[in-house]
Amino acid sequence: MIGYPSPLWFGDSTTYLQGALSFEPSRLRPSGYSVFLWLLKPFESFTVTLSVQHAIGVLTGVLVYLLVWRGLRAGWPRWWSWVPGVIATALTVPVLYDAYQIELEHMLMSDGLFTFLLLAAVTVVLWRRRMSWWMGALAGVLMAFATLVRSTGLPLLLVVLLCMLIRRVGWRAIAAAMVGAAIPILIYMSWFDSVHGRFALTNTDKVWLYGRTVDFADCSIIKPRPEVAPFCRDGLPRNPEVAPALGALWGGNSGFSTLPDGLYDPQANKLAGEFAMAAITKQPGDYLKVIWRDTVRCFEWERANYPSRGIVDLYEFPVGASLSNWQALHAYPYGGSTADARVVEPQAAWVRDYQDRYFVRGPYLGAFMAVGLLGVLLRIRRLGGEVLLPLGTGLALLVIPAATADFDYRYILPALPFAVMAAGLTLARTPKPTIAPPEPVSLVKATTPKPKPNPNQEQPLKILSRRPSPSRR
Repeated sequence: MIGYPSPLWFGDSTTYLQGALSFEPSRLRPSGYSVFLWLLKPFESFTVTLSVQHAIGVLTGVLVYLLVWRGLRAGWPRWWSWVPGVIATALTVPVLYDAYQIELEHMLMSDGLFTFLLLAAVTVVLWRRRMSWWMGALAGVLMAFATLVRSTGLPLLLVVLLCMLIRRVGWRAIAAAMVGAAIPILIYMSWFDSVHGRFALTNTDKVWLYGRTVDFADCSIIKPRPEVAPFCRDGLPRNPEVAPALGALWGGNSGFSTLPDGLYDPQANKLAGEFAMAAITKQPGDYLKVIWRDTVRCFEWERANYPSRGIVDLYEFPVGASLSNWQALHAYPYGGSTADARVVEPQAAWVRDYQDRYFVRGPYLGAFMAVGLLGVLLRIRRLGGEVLLPLGTGLALLVIPAATADFDYRYILPALPFAVMAAGLTLARTPKPTIAPPEPVSLVKATTPKPKPNPNQEQPLKILSRRPSPSRR
């Protein structure tokens, strides 16, 4: 905060700020983060906004610590009660001190808020084995908020509900979670419909899927209709330094340039979706290959210049600071003088030097995921137990972008807290039930001495019955 008093910018930042200033849903992506910025707008300070985002990052680490510590402490002997705290602390370090995570928290982007909301929902689900209905409703509401911040939360909602069903948390909790998730999403879709005339979360949900498929689509196989043919990339020169999806969506020769309103045209989503579905259904093997390739990229040691060198540079703390005219048009109405682009030395140099050294490389993330997978296999009779939900969520966070959009190093960071949590819960031990020791049994039969008769005590009168003689029958 001292070295970089002003926020860092990404391509999506102006869209989020525009939504916070006008308080209207964006056509490109869900506007939950814009609502978050709108709630902080009365402070008219980017200092407050960045402080809150860094605090949310710290709370994310705290939730990881609490769940790992709580999961470990039950199975350890009393004289080793300090071990769960040590393990939980060590596993929290990658979440709190990853340099790229800190940089992302300093950017006007939705990723940090999305990760916290998703982790909070998982925390509620894992807190107790049997959930009450209000806990299920709370988990559903948090998942809905995460979905409204980033559309990736929608398929993750199905992952959470499935894990709740496997854990047998109770039908009331599952029903409450479904209702709790549905209400905020339906309210947002109604708001979107009142502004843009379509009952949906966005107008571009199929556009991103189209960007995924251009990496492998062959129009000689797809044979699209004439209206869809402009989206073909066959024969067009490809820039090897730019990802195919990036060029197809934002390049000068994009198929969307043939539409009157470009990417925002009402027909854009429909035509792009038709192209994408044709590519997936007619080239399923190629589609699976790119998903596998981009998922494996998450575990590489070095960070490549993908999807472009310019985007990768945005994930580094910069040497200087600047503000474009388009950024300034939205920044000053929101943050006033705190929008001034500033870098303070030598503190900024310390931050840059830190980022060069301290971050979680891909193989370390893979190691955490492998330990979590081992934890699921060890609990196979319980269908993965408490490890299944964090591992499944972390894996879904890596696979979903690779299947629906494109690979980006920014998409890896939300998976790290869940991978770490899955590895920590793998070390949890089920406490053995305490059984009271049986009472000692004597092998000699105990005999009770008969009381001696007292001659002075009056004896009860005994009535004797005699059988009648044969003569008297």
